[in-house]
Amino acid sequence: MNLHVDIREVALRDGLQIERPIPLSAKLELLAAVAATGVREVEATAFVSPTKVPSMADAAELAAQLHNYPDIEFSALVASAGGAKRAVAAGLRSIEYVVAADDTFSKANVGRTSTEATDQIDEVLAIAHGSPSSFPVTVEVVIATAWDSPFEGPTPAQRVLEIAAAARDRGADRLSIADTIGTATPGRVSSLIAQLRPVIGDLPLGAHFHNTRGAGLASAYAAVTAGVTRLDSSVGGLGGCPFAPGATGNIATEDLVYLLTDSGIDVDVDLQAAIAAANVAKSAVGHDLPSALLRAGDRIRN
Repeated sequence: MNLHVDIREVALRDGLQIERPIPLSAKLELLAAVAATGVREVEATAFVSPTKVPSMADAAELAAQLHNYPDIEFSALVASAGGAKRAVAAGLRSIEYVVAADDTFSKANVGRTSTEATDQIDEVLAIAHGSPSSFPVTVEVVIATAWDSPFEGPTPAQRVLEIAAAARDRGADRLSIADTIGTATPGRVSSLIAQLRPVIGDLPLGAHFHNTRGAGLASAYAAVTAGVTRLDSSVGGLGGCPFAPGATGNIATEDLVYLLTDSGIDVDVDLQAAIAAANVAKSAVGHDLPSALLRAGDRIRN
């Protein structure tokens, strides 16, 4: 049986967070196109400050429409206990709590040091796991700036390991490491994952890469060869972080699907449907996107 990699589509959150706000109707059109790809996991929105991230101001309104896609596991990013409460109240069954590995970015992103953000894992987990709803709410701790900070330079691996250990010890359901500014390269990816394995044990590990400096896809493939079977991507390569200078270009879903399937690795996402969704994303934001497949197409069909 071939190796299978689960892809989480993040265009609706990470993809749109750096863009000017678009109407809810446009988001729902993009959601429909994303759902048509066959993807099983979608990061739908973020319950964060609408002042700091105005493109996510309609999080609750978007969440109210997610019931139309019962076969997709939707998640939302939160940066605080308050955000977790709002996400759970809106009916999300999965939330991602972000902890930056460096203080400067953490303060810019969530107004707290890395240690202070780590200390809030307990409260976020209590909100999610103690939810009175009829369904379980899972928590994924996402370690941002896992390889480099836009302000402080290379991130010490030990700090990532400390956050990972805290997530494990406090009962997180999943863990993810994020290359927030697109500086990771395959060797450093493999090295960090190897160091994480004995720390996290059987805690499921995912990864999130940006293609800002052209190494995102290579880093994603390195993560897969190191045993990671959950990757984030965004149709069209849409996205970036508004709090990290130069952090643009998530790895494009269609580019990732092309790489993996042509390498004999199974995914749930249909390539042509992903390209179609990338065109919907391009239309929604009104500018070109960095996706290679949007420019070149699939070699098999060409």
